Amino acid sequence: MYYSTTCSSPVGIITLACDGGGNNLVGLWLQGQKYHGDSIPEAMIENNNLPVFNATKKWLCRYFAGKKPNISELPLAPIGSEFRQRVWDILCEIPYGEVITYGCIAKKMAAKMNKEHMSSQAVGGAVGHNPISIIIPCHRVVGANGNLTGYAGGVAVKVKLLELESVDMSFLFVPQNGAVV
Repeated sequence: MYYSTTCSSPVGIITLACDGGGNNLVGLWLQGQKYHGDSIPEAMIENNNLPVFNATKKWLCRYFAGKKPNISELPLAPIGSEFRQRVWDILCEIPYGEVITYGCIAKKMAAKMNKEHMSSQAVGGAVGHNPISIIIPCHRVVGANGNLTGYAGGVAVKVKLLELESVDMSFLFVPQNGAVV
C-alpha cells in the first residue's frame, strides 16, 4: 500500500507518495511530469495528514523560499534498480547551487562499479527516472557543453529551479528543440 497527497508550489502542483507505513517518501512528481508515478507498483490512496508529507511540505517551502534545506532531513526511499539507486545517491551529493554533467556522473559510476567506463546515456536514463524530483536534485545535471536538457519535469522548470538556486547560468543554454516557455 502507498499513500499520496498533493501540494502547490512555484513550479506547479506536486504529488508526493510514501510507503504503506507512512514513514518514507518514495515519490515527488510535478504535474504532467514524464514517468509520473511509474515507480509505484500499485494504486496510491490519498492521505493528506501523514508526518512524512508534512515534513516534506515544510522542506519544500524552505527550498522555494531560497533556503538550503538538507536532503538528509527527509526519509527518502526511492524505488528503483541497484544501478538507479547508485546514480540517485550521486545526485544527492551535488551541492545546492551547482551543476554536474552526465559524463561526470558516468565516471563516478564507473569507479564505483570497478569499470573502465560507463555510458552517459545509461546514467541519463537513471537520472530521468528519478522518482523524487527536486529533493533528489536531478535538475542539477546538465550536458557536457552546458546543454540544459533531460529534465522529466520540462526544461522550463529545470531553468526555474537552477535560477532559484542562483546557479551561474552564463555557460548554460536551452537546446533548439527544448525551448523554454
